[in-house]
Amino acid sequence: LKLLSVDPANYEDAPAEGIRRVLVDELGVQIRRGEKIDAKLIGAIRMGTTVATNSLLERTGAKTCLVTTKGFRDVLEIGTQARAALFDLEVRKT
Repeated sequence: LKLLSVDPANYEDAPAEGIRRVLVDELGVQIRRGEKIDAKLIGAIRMGTTVATNSLLERTGAKTCLVTTKGFRDVLEIGTQARAALFDLEVRKT
C-alpha cells in the first residue's frame, strides 16, 4: 500500500489512513476515514517514508548543514540512491 505523505483533500494523517485501509482490506472491518482505530485490531506495524529524501531532492526543507566525522565523507554521495545493491551494508566503491 502506498499513500502520499501529505494529501489533505483525502486524509489528514497518512499513517492512520494507511493503517485504516489495511484493516478494511485485510480484515473486512468497517472504519470510516478519520474514525479512531481500535489498537486491538493491530498486531504489528512496519512503515517507511521518503519524506526526508524528497525534501532534500526537491529543496523544500529548512536550510541545514551536514557535518560528518572521519571516514564518512562519502555520505555526501548518496545522490539518487540508484545503486546496484541499495541495502548492502558492506558495499565497496569501485
